[in-house]
Amino acid sequence: MKKLLFLSIFTSIIWAENPHEHMHHSHEGHLHEQLVDGKKLEVDPVRFDKFVMGLENSQIAVVNVQGMVCDFCARGIEKTFKKDKNVKKIDVDLSKGKVLIAYNNNQEIKFDDIKEKILINGQNAIDMTVLDL
Repeated sequence: MKKLLFLSIFTSIIWAENPHEHMHHSHEGHLHEQLVDGKKLEVDPVRFDKFVMGLENSQIAVVNVQGMVCDFCARGIEKTFKKDKNVKKIDVDLSKGKVLIAYNNNQEIKFDDIKEKILINGQNAIDMTVLDL
């Protein structure tokens, strides 16, 4: 029982010292051809047109992401933003390093909030452009 209690306390201390480390996943065992830098690539126009269909009176945050290397990364970002009640729609383009996030026109879009949500998933949001539809 003492060993179990010690292990529990030790684990809690380690987690408290590094609270974000437990949120990152290992890329070990995943296939990675290259690290995609979203800033260097353009948005896929066909994918963008499909995304904005039916999103009149919206604004789209086009976020350049660095560090997405696998589908697990992309799905993690998507899952995180789907929990946000202000997000109308999201599309994560792994091959282009882009995240498209649709909000209502009256919603204030804060890059720092988006950066934090992406960082929680282990990637970096390097910049953002907001488009009004």
